[in-house]
Amino acid sequence: MKLLKVSFALLFVVGLFFSSVAEAAAPIKVGQITSLTGDHAAYGQAENNSVAMAIEEINAAGGVLGRKIEIIVYDNRSRLEDTVNAARRLIEEDKVCVIIGPHGSGMHISSHAIVDRGRVPQVGTLPTNPLVTVDENGKTRPWNFRICFLDPYQGSVIAYFTTKNLGKTKAAILYDVASEYSEGLREFFLEAFKKYGGTVVADEGYRGGTDVDFRAQLTQIANANPEVLVIPNLGKDMGLIVKQAREIGGLKDTIIVGGDAYGEFMWEIAGDAMEGTYWVSHCAPDDETLASYFENYRKKFNTECSEFMNGVLAYDVAYWVADAITRAGGDDSAKIRDALANTKDLKLLHATITMDEQHNPKDKDAVILIAKGGMGRFYTKVKPD
Repeated sequence: MKLLKVSFALLFVVGLFFSSVAEAAAPIKVGQITSLTGDHAAYGQAENNSVAMAIEEINAAGGVLGRKIEIIVYDNRSRLEDTVNAARRLIEEDKVCVIIGPHGSGMHISSHAIVDRGRVPQVGTLPTNPLVTVDENGKTRPWNFRICFLDPYQGSVIAYFTTKNLGKTKAAILYDVASEYSEGLREFFLEAFKKYGGTVVADEGYRGGTDVDFRAQLTQIANANPEVLVIPNLGKDMGLIVKQAREIGGLKDTIIVGGDAYGEFMWEIAGDAMEGTYWVSHCAPDDETLASYFENYRKKFNTECSEFMNGVLAYDVAYWVADAITRAGGDDSAKIRDALANTKDLKLLHATITMDEQHNPKDKDAVILIAKGGMGRFYTKVKPD
């Protein structure tokens, strides 16, 4: 009987050992929500490829804490309702410990309730609206983070660049009334432009996803004789607006400045009309520090990373998440949340980041691109007073 008890005890210990080994070897599940189809597919495909490339590199180097990262990706089809469903599946069914994406402010905001209830941190790539990480009362959302700068800052960048660098004080705006990103960026530009001595002579709206002909609004804008046309928009709308603006007599030579949704797919829509337009960015494709990223992307996917802002920031988010998991000591979501919040002086590919109390990166420079020769090129850096 004593021998039998010893045997059972030994089997129990052996079972515990193999169970702990299996648990240690189990992959760490990380979710990703991105737009593989729909109006924002160009952005989402760059993000999907870049995260996959980063995770492959991390796993090839030994993974995190001796475990591989398993990335589980859902396509939100560029829609809010699909974002909500994807977040729910990742948390409730796939049991991920952290979510990367999506890139858009409205899409990110739509999943707040899901990540709050599931208590899983969500890290945005390019959602610049303030409400991504704080509520309407300015209280920090405990489970939401981002790697990009915000619309209030970006609005100031556009206003500062327009008045100080270009020396222009008369602007018109054409914005998407159906987009939280577009409406927010417009609002912050208006406020900052006035502060820097500028005057908005025309303020026209349209409904994204529905309108494709902007000539009526552009004609109204041309009649106001602006020096600069500001388009704080997303996706293919921007290419169409640039193309149609250059077809309107009074806007052929008007300076065009846009936000950080610049994508090289716009050249396919607007062609040479893109030449000489300016765009806010988080990085520049001709930055030498990014050369290895672009080379590896080209080799792996046999194509250029045209939507480089999305690609570079998504790549860096993947490394940031891996760093947070390491500092958290495992895949406990609450500990990962704390590690993300306490990030300080983390050197990533495009920037060194430190989180502020509202889960936003501190003191990031903005880059201005000029569209030239079929691509966006570095023009200058801007940090408003």
